[in-house]
Amino acid sequence: PGAGGPGGGDNPFAAMFGSMNPNDLGAAFQQLGQMLSYEGGPVNWDMAKDIARQTVSQGTADGTKDASVGPAERSAVEEAVRLADLWLDDATSLPSGSGTAVAWSRAEWVEATLPVWKELVDPVAERVGLAMGDVLPEEMQAMAGPLIGMMRSMGGAMFGQQIGQAVGVLAGEVVGSTDIGLPLGPSGKAALLPVNIENFGKDLGVDKDEVRLYLALREAAHQRLFAHVPWLRSHLFGAVEGYARGIKVDTAKLEDVVGQLDPQNPEQLQEALQQGMFQPEDTPAQKAALARLETALALVEGWVDAVVHAAAKPRLSSADALRETLRRRRATGGPAEQTFATLIGLELRPRRLRDASRLWASLTDARGVDGRDGLWEHPDMLPTASDLDDPDGFVHREQMDFSELDKMLGEAAGGGSSAKPDLKKDEGDEGDEDSGK
Repeated sequence: PGAGGPGGGDNPFAAMFGSMNPNDLGAAFQQLGQMLSYEGGPVNWDMAKDIARQTVSQGTADGTKDASVGPAERSAVEEAVRLADLWLDDATSLPSGSGTAVAWSRAEWVEATLPVWKELVDPVAERVGLAMGDVLPEEMQAMAGPLIGMMRSMGGAMFGQQIGQAVGVLAGEVVGSTDIGLPLGPSGKAALLPVNIENFGKDLGVDKDEVRLYLALREAAHQRLFAHVPWLRSHLFGAVEGYARGIKVDTAKLEDVVGQLDPQNPEQLQEALQQGMFQPEDTPAQKAALARLETALALVEGWVDAVVHAAAKPRLSSADALRETLRRRRATGGPAEQTFATLIGLELRPRRLRDASRLWASLTDARGVDGRDGLWEHPDMLPTASDLDDPDGFVHREQMDFSELDKMLGEAAGGGSSAKPDLKKDEGDEGDEDSGK
């Protein structure tokens, strides 16, 4: 049979690219030149940034365009964050975490958050990049070095395209830097997006200043948590990475796509990525990683929800309505969140936000603000997923006997090697803790 036969069992390239002759193949790959010249990590972040910025400049589906922030909006944001921080002083023992307040356009949000998206997405994309090389039969891999490199570059470009699109769409929805419960912006900067706040508030029938102030409360509360709970950021990102490690790429689906790949139609691979190729492995470790992430997100969001409510309720007539609107918004997640769920197989929604919020509120009643916020001292002290099922049990369980904990800390510090370094540092504070309570 002729070498061009589509079966091409003896000719792996024919199997992958059908009956194209070498000249057509050369021309097709030339078109892919820009895509394939990329040699960086698993995601082409330059492409992601360009596409995110293009997406932003097109405006959102409802017709609102991005706009640079004027001096009046900038000072309104600064004033809202300043007032929010003042109100939060009554509602939490964690001090202010906002060194500065900034007002961003959508394009500025993209620029400021891309480094964090990189941290979140790279570990997952890495798995897919490796799988793209692995779907080639072993005997081909030696011959097909350039082909593997090319496929990885394509994967990087496709991911870059998808993520750029998702970040661009998300930039049209977010009102600050902490909307998804992770700290996406630079630390110590409370950021709000005036154009999106305007959009968010327009059909709520609530005074514009109240909407801005409520959203400033939420942003400033997140900033306090991430600034003064030093282990929290790495705990959340570690949970995302733990989840990524257990992701299994659907190699059958990938082989299928690669087998039918037409170099003149690179969109095919993009469509395949869009449909999701990830199967979280149903192993105890993977379930635990997902539960850890969901619980951590719920605890962060629930704490913010409870603290902001305590600060806003006595002062803003619209506090209840705004709280409910934001809870629903977080529960449903917008189109961009769904894109990330498809892309990295991971939903960043705190499914148990209400349970966590109830738990923090009960803790405030039972132990006061200091007792509640003291639980952030160490990850082992936080409520677990099963505590969210039984908040009362957690709140009243032995009322946390801190003298017992102090004794354990003292022994751990004396015992040397097994002590955790971040526990040891509390040893010198014991006297202060005792005198404080």
